[in-house]
Amino acid sequence: MAHAEMVTIEVAYARPDQQRIMRLDVPKDSTLRQAIEASRILEEFPEIDLDTARVGVFGKLKKPTETVRPGDRVEIYRPLIADPKQVRKERAAQGKSMKKGG
Repeated sequence: MAHAEMVTIEVAYARPDQQRIMRLDVPKDSTLRQAIEASRILEEFPEIDLDTARVGVFGKLKKPTETVRPGDRVEIYRPLIADPKQVRKERAAQGKSMKKGG
């Protein structure tokens, strides 16, 4: 049986106090989810729930079932703490918008 062709990728995760980028080789037909599982990053960050976490490649949201490509940086995104649109509305309501001329 022939060995599967491998590709080198990175898996990245960050929280406010710690970030981790792991480089690893995975079979070229691996999905993003399989690559994340192969990285063992879930052991280091048990708060990650792959059933609900959003994932992407180089800042672009992707489905966990999409296939990795050589050189991809697979990213695991944390849920937002606050809705950015709501925060802007609240600032505007409080008169804290940026003013021209500094």
